[in-house]
Amino acid sequence: MRTIPRDTSIDGTLALLRDPYGFISERCRRYGADIFRTRIMLRPAICMSGPEAAALFYDERRFLRRGATPTRIQKTLFGKGGVQGLDGDAHRHRKQMFMTLMTPECVAELGESSDQWWRRYARRWATMDRAVLYDETREILTRSVCEWAGVPLDDSDVGRRTRELTALFDTAGAVGPKYWQGRVARRVAERWIAGVIGDIRTGRVEAPKASAAGVIATFRDSDGALLQPRIASVELLNVLRPTVAVSVFVVFVAHALHQHPGWRERLAAGSDHDAELFVQEVRRFYPFFPAVAARVAQDFEWKGYRLRGGTLTLLDLYGTDHDARTWEAPEEFRPERSEQWHGDPFTFVPQGGGDHHRQHRCPGEWITIQLMKVALHFLVGSLRYKVPEQDMQIDRSRLPALPRSRFILSDIKLAGPRAGTT
Repeated sequence: MRTIPRDTSIDGTLALLRDPYGFISERCRRYGADIFRTRIMLRPAICMSGPEAAALFYDERRFLRRGATPTRIQKTLFGKGGVQGLDGDAHRHRKQMFMTLMTPECVAELGESSDQWWRRYARRWATMDRAVLYDETREILTRSVCEWAGVPLDDSDVGRRTRELTALFDTAGAVGPKYWQGRVARRVAERWIAGVIGDIRTGRVEAPKASAAGVIATFRDSDGALLQPRIASVELLNVLRPTVAVSVFVVFVAHALHQHPGWRERLAAGSDHDAELFVQEVRRFYPFFPAVAARVAQDFEWKGYRLRGGTLTLLDLYGTDHDARTWEAPEEFRPERSEQWHGDPFTFVPQGGGDHHRQHRCPGEWITIQLMKVALHFLVGSLRYKVPEQDMQIDRSRLPALPRSRFILSDIKLAGPRAGTT
């Protein structure tokens, strides 16, 4: 029996917080293995990286999600009782609720809504000296997803709801006052959405049956009962929150266009194939989710290592997407490489691995791609802007990582035949 390498630190929590995207892969290289032992928040933990580890991690006979996510993450990012913490048949049944929202037609409708909001906001930017892309995109996506999901949103509430939804994903890895801001935002957002669910169920609000709000408000869990209002609010926020979080990827789209102007010229031709290549490489190359958590279901052996039941396990998503055994020159931005990817669900895992229907791969992946492509086409084909001098360095010590400047645009003008339309 081989001994799992052990990290030299007493507890890896602070090191993980300082370098969330490099913590696991750097130590795997140091120890010459795809696995090592450490402690996270004083709990014994295993960290793994690479496609073989990903394939193992998404084997539901080996790993469970229930009880794996730290409580502090549940109280900000995910909420308690959501689909992320379910296993087996209960997970598959709840997951289908989300999958009904991911048809090509539904995804296209969200993309069309976001395109209209991009144009409305861009007309305002044309009257401003400069615009911070991250801030503006978060509002665009908040408006778009609420409109698409059947969640009422008054103009006067847009800023407040955008800040609340942002706090759910922007404070999950924080400590101190910023973390508590996320805790407050979670409570407020759940009350807001529970109220929407209640209004739909009593008929005070009419949501389209096929909308996210309509589907979740009327969904019956595996026991045949409607979801409790709080659980329903958690699940509807599991649609709203990650959609607003796509704003991070949109900023990286703009960053990549700025760093690789040759691709801007190529994309100007409007090829959807080229847009797909570009967007997928942004998802692989730039930091988004660093890792995901599960627990070992029961003792088993892997590659001669003994994994003990109940052990917290972290899978390195960022490191797996930069694994040199899969990706040639992984630290280079090469959109063409996506043409060589054959759909292996364990080598390309920016939003988790495995099967969308049966396993814990993010069901919103298609939404992410669609919204990124809409933003890409708009930035290349419908908007003219300059990128003033600013701090473009990506801060990888925060979650999610972002350019320090949040990407500033100036001298903004709408272009193209639809520039004056509403």
